[in-house]
Amino acid sequence: MAAERPSGSGVRERARALREELARHDHLYYVEARPEISDAEYDRLFRELVELERAHPELVAPESPTQRVGAPLPEGQGFRKQRHSVPMLSIESLFSDDEVREFEKRIRRFLVLDDALELDWVVEPKFDGASAALVYENGQLVLGCTRGDGEFGEDVTANLRTVRNVPLRLHGGVREVPTLLEVRGEVLIERESFARFNEERAREGRPELANPRNAAAGALRRSDPAEVARYPLVFQPWAVARVEGVRFESYWEARAALVDWHFPVNRWAERVHGLEACLAYHRKLELGRAELPFDVDGIVAKLDALELRERLGSTARSTKWQYAHKFPAHEATSTLRAIEVQVGALGRLTPRAHVDRVGIGGVEVRHTTLHNADHVHALGLRIGDRVFLHRAGDVIPQIMGVAEPAHGDAPADWEQRIPSELVRAGALRAGVCARWRESFSMPSTCPDCGTEVVAEGKFRRCPNLYGCRPQIVGRTLMATRRGALEIDGLGEKMVEQLHDAGLLHDLADLFHLETHRERLVALERWGAKTVANLLEQIEGARHATFERFLVALGIPDVGAATARSLALHFATLDDLRGASLEDLQHVENVGPEVAASIRAWFDRSENAALLTRCFEGGLRLEYPKLHIDTSSPLFDKTVVFTGTLAALGRAEAKKLVESAGGKVASSISAKTHFLVQGEGGGSKRDKAAQLGIRVLDEAEFLALVGRTQ
Repeated sequence: MAAERPSGSGVRERARALREELARHDHLYYVEARPEISDAEYDRLFRELVELERAHPELVAPESPTQRVGAPLPEGQGFRKQRHSVPMLSIESLFSDDEVREFEKRIRRFLVLDDALELDWVVEPKFDGASAALVYENGQLVLGCTRGDGEFGEDVTANLRTVRNVPLRLHGGVREVPTLLEVRGEVLIERESFARFNEERAREGRPELANPRNAAAGALRRSDPAEVARYPLVFQPWAVARVEGVRFESYWEARAALVDWHFPVNRWAERVHGLEACLAYHRKLELGRAELPFDVDGIVAKLDALELRERLGSTARSTKWQYAHKFPAHEATSTLRAIEVQVGALGRLTPRAHVDRVGIGGVEVRHTTLHNADHVHALGLRIGDRVFLHRAGDVIPQIMGVAEPAHGDAPADWEQRIPSELVRAGALRAGVCARWRESFSMPSTCPDCGTEVVAEGKFRRCPNLYGCRPQIVGRTLMATRRGALEIDGLGEKMVEQLHDAGLLHDLADLFHLETHRERLVALERWGAKTVANLLEQIEGARHATFERFLVALGIPDVGAATARSLALHFATLDDLRGASLEDLQHVENVGPEVAASIRAWFDRSENAALLTRCFEGGLRLEYPKLHIDTSSPLFDKTVVFTGTLAALGRAEAKKLVESAGGKVASSISAKTHFLVQGEGGGSKRDKAAQLGIRVLDEAEFLALVGRTQ
């Protein structure tokens, strides 16, 4: 006799009970690894819930286990870009105990800590996967996105819902659920699971994947969640980026809350006292690295006290309260086939090695940078040598030295095995060294345009900034990459075609391409649809943030971190263009050399013309909206510090002024509003008195910014 089906309110109650029961078993199986029921019993409960929801669609809830796999994206539709409410910044990578100790010294100087005071740290493995952020509102998962460039990620909520140890709804049985929670972590594949997954793919006749890290990152960007669900993905949390409705004093306390809310626990994490304990943890984890189920490339050490993290803050690129201590790299050997000289986007000539294909840590390596001629000579390289390679930080391949020098006559097939891209019209391209046992020397002229190169310390540079093809192509690609204008549809080959057709000589030409639509359509392998898509993306790029446009300009020494600092410091592009060398050196990340580079760039007539043509092409800049309390006594005021402060370091004091909307100057002038007097200051106080400038002691300054000692 068939079991009686529930009806009415009984159906609703049964569906709720099944959702809770299945969620509990998911947690037991995927998080705690202690299942209580068989797979067959789980499947029976799951099928019952599916049938109930099919018969009563109004009972389907977002947190239901049946809703983990959603519909695929419509054909041709990409992932929606999502701005991170709190930027996903980088972690400073360190490679030695001495670098770690220097990192802690910087923290101590900033916070003005007594040498005897040991700090509490939380140390964790540095998982080698794909970073992601999960956002919960009132306990419900509402958003999941990739890291992207740190400011913008991609909305992959549907894919992250398929990760079985990610809670769709926070468990509220132990502690209160926050109104808002953002958890960040790593999406990973365990090594054993990866091996089984590759075996399954091989049986299906599908290509095997290179390594767990690339597989996890690739899975998150697949368009069909059903396909993503096939990957054995797991989530390991490593940060609480935002929380509302509950309060924590330490990261260790926040981790305990995550476990109560049914996130997976990182059982390898430890809370330690003092820096030497961090170093000991690094040594312990390195020795047991092979026993971990995941690939890791180091450890991450984070200050536990959230109040100290808040005081330290971050640079435009990375947080100041945590560091990554990397493990030594993997190594391999290969044959050096050739060295070619490449011309960079800013004209620097860089030798690059071509080696026989070799796998290092799951990644296939064919090329590696050689930095400069001095580096090549120091390694003692000759073409044909067997060389040691390793991946620095498990990422960047490098040649470390000669394993076996080339000797005797060249192998019979040597000429045939020279990489084909290094040969043009039957001869080696300019700037290529590929003959057996040949030693490398830097060319005296640019291998592309023939211009005589200039020396810049250990480096050589082609000065033909506006006429050298690889520089024009390289700067254009820099301008269109992520973190800049983000014109994804414009690849290297397309930029080269545009340049060779006389349609692109600098960044500004991109904003005028629409006037050449017919010529664009006529380019090889383009066509009307390609042109329409490109012009649509360029239209979107016309509305750019100040920071991203500065990155796009390719100003020497101005990367993403410095661009962000400049965008936060100067209200408009015109303010930046008119800044003096002294003004520029008041900006975080900008010293005398970088200031001179920025000033020189804006002083060139070619760059002034480029900016004019960008705006003529419809460029519109969006300036950052700073959340500054305009009622602060320091708003729009200039502050000078003198002497030694007791309660906080000079860098932290500067940060307090700037966060209140003020500016910090290095010398007294008629434009100064306050002088903050520490221990040992003298001459500046006299000048302040002459000019009638208000002098504050440290306690008065702290009161002014709302801080207590």
